[in-house]
Amino acid sequence: MKVLKFGGTSVGSVKSISTLIDILKNETAAGQKPVIVLSAMGGVTNLLSTMAAKAAAGEDFSGYIAELESRHFEVIKSLLDVHQQNPVFTRLKILFNQLEDILQGISSLREITPRTHDLVLSYGERCSTFLISKIAEQHFGASVYANASVLIKTDSSFGQARVQTRVTELLIRDFYEQNKEKLIFVTGFIASNDEGRITTLGRGGSDYTAAIFGSALGAEEIQIWTDVNGMMTADPRMVKKAFPLKELSYTEAMELSYFGAKVIYPPTMIPAFMKKIPIVIRNTFEPSFPGTVISHESRESQHSVKGISSINEISIINLEGSGMVGKAGFSGRLFSLLAREQINIILITQSSSEHSITFAVNPADALKAKMLMEQEFELELEAKKIEVPVIEDGLSVLAIVGENMKKTPGISGKLFHALGRNGINVRAIAQGSSEYNISVIISRVDLAKALNAVHDAFYADLKKTLNIFCLGTGNIGKTLFRQLQEHGDFLQRQNGILVNVIGISNTRKMVFDEEGLSLQNWPQTLDESGEPAGLELFIARMKEINLPNAVFVDNTASLKPIAHYAEVFKSNISVVTCNKIGNSSSYQQYQHFRNLARKHGVDFYYETNVGAGLPIIRTLKDLMMSGDRVIRIEAILSGTISFIFNNFNGDTTFHDIVKLAQEKGFTEPDPRDDLRGTDFMRKMLILARDAGYALEPEDVKIQNMLPQSCLDAGSVEEFYQELNVNNEYFEDLKARARSNGKVLRYIGKLENGNVSISLEMVDEAHPFYMLSGSDNIISFTTDRYKERPLVVKGPGAGAEVTAAGVFADIVNVGA
Repeated sequence: MKVLKFGGTSVGSVKSISTLIDILKNETAAGQKPVIVLSAMGGVTNLLSTMAAKAAAGEDFSGYIAELESRHFEVIKSLLDVHQQNPVFTRLKILFNQLEDILQGISSLREITPRTHDLVLSYGERCSTFLISKIAEQHFGASVYANASVLIKTDSSFGQARVQTRVTELLIRDFYEQNKEKLIFVTGFIASNDEGRITTLGRGGSDYTAAIFGSALGAEEIQIWTDVNGMMTADPRMVKKAFPLKELSYTEAMELSYFGAKVIYPPTMIPAFMKKIPIVIRNTFEPSFPGTVISHESRESQHSVKGISSINEISIINLEGSGMVGKAGFSGRLFSLLAREQINIILITQSSSEHSITFAVNPADALKAKMLMEQEFELELEAKKIEVPVIEDGLSVLAIVGENMKKTPGISGKLFHALGRNGINVRAIAQGSSEYNISVIISRVDLAKALNAVHDAFYADLKKTLNIFCLGTGNIGKTLFRQLQEHGDFLQRQNGILVNVIGISNTRKMVFDEEGLSLQNWPQTLDESGEPAGLELFIARMKEINLPNAVFVDNTASLKPIAHYAEVFKSNISVVTCNKIGNSSSYQQYQHFRNLARKHGVDFYYETNVGAGLPIIRTLKDLMMSGDRVIRIEAILSGTISFIFNNFNGDTTFHDIVKLAQEKGFTEPDPRDDLRGTDFMRKMLILARDAGYALEPEDVKIQNMLPQSCLDAGSVEEFYQELNVNNEYFEDLKARARSNGKVLRYIGKLENGNVSISLEMVDEAHPFYMLSGSDNIISFTTDRYKERPLVVKGPGAGAEVTAAGVFADIVNVGA
């Protein structure tokens, strides 16, 4: 036989009770006669507790009584045949009248004892169970209502009574033998002492009732029907990617439950644990889902960690001093004291030197514990052998749990890497010798971030989520969002990476969504829902949202965001940027950014600083990391200049080629901004620095390709006039190159730590000879690529390829 327990949400409405009846029909169709344990209707226990408090304060509680009646009577009217309603109305009305009399007594005395409080709470289960047993009667015939206070005997610890197992099991077996041909509906949560006074079994009491009945009757299975699909890998309210576990061992389930998993309460499993009875967590609202099976042993899992649990609010107390070192019995005194005062210790950690002990308690117990310790160790405190105990609040516990952990090396490393990379400081650590559990104490504000980061780390078969905050909505920003939208499904399917755009900002407006902004209509969202933009506010909000695997994406060409890079790195947020100003300013700033990224365990990617989407920086780093020595780098890293000299042939004048480049949008409004070579210089400087040379901008030697009169022209129109005036100069360059079988190329060169950019003539043996269009090209001559240099060639400008380079940098974060 089976024991089925239905929680408050499962009996909380007409619809859920109808579903419960359907579930029982499936069970009885297979010839089963389960024992059914029921909780009070959802919210009723809290309602009863509120009534008791109101009565004790002398306040009116009649409205609550009316609400209680209304909820139960609505179910009678909806689910019972008319001719069967009156007896049930009458019985429930009697119970409500009894309850009202008790509350009137509390109101007269202006006080409520634990015993009376238990009696008040018992009406929730008594009403719901009687009601549902009568509804079941019209579907299944003979059924019986069992008041568990007659069958479960406890001591007189009201509110948290301890069960007298032997007599309880005898009473349950005897009752079952007399009624085993009927459906038995049992009140959860309540019991009674030897005097017949109502007691309650505390938190998770209805689950405990089910386990007690299952143990007494040797049930083949105990089913706990609730409103979730079983035990989850993490709290789904904080971790959206949490998923139900198929099975757990008793040990794993107890560890997860102890550290905050609310589906089941640890002591409720003990009777089943002792008899090795499986407990199955099922969802009333999705009865076809198999749920989680908790049994004596669980099968091997592909995951070393079964679940990640947490306690949201804890305080820790630190006690330290030389008087503790080698002092036998010191810890015994401390923890015996706290046990006597009913202060529960959640977690303990002690240094191997015995100089300090740290333990975690419920925040409500912290001050009491500190006061008791100061009294107990008064002499040691006066003698300065120990320091005054220190309380730290605002903390949480995160625990990873799994029996496979003891067989898998590297679990701790993976846990602490995930926390460290996301800037989560660990205040204390505890691990038992069984290795079923590793617990860490962290700041409360970091809990959601930590849970998500750790969940991503241990469930690698799920998608890795990157949470990005994008600055800039110009051509590159717009193109990036389109690429993310178009290729998002492929990225998830093929690479297991999900990119969530959490924040977008331009110079006018900014918008945030912690669940991720839709990229289908982001301009409309930004325009209609955005708030006034502010760079400092954008950075502050990004830090405040505090998501794991966060990436700050700078798609601007502005100096202003650069000033905030250091703050971003210090917040353990990676930076991806196509803005080359930060890396091409002072060498001190360049090095500072790298040091900060390394110190805080985050990434700093800027592939697009040099060649848009071309893999130039990554190629250079790979060569150097693999031990190759760079002898020389030659490059053409300006699409504008490349286009001009690739097309400066035949009868076309230099003036006409520059004009054509401007008309095609290859140049800035003033073409001299490109032809001066400043942008080219920045790119070569970044390459030189990445190659290991500590150079400043003024160390780069730039040969002007233009006569001075062209550079000094007062306007763009005058500039073009000067180009015509100096046409002979340009024609002479072209003719000299042609006569020697060469072509003109504006080449940047890094050799022996020196960087220069100059106009050169190259022959067909040179890799740059055949360059066409506006392509960029770079040649690496190294120890390994000495005879035939390694060449990277392709489009080095344009929104499409630059956005693609930013995209690639984003998905490489954390790789």
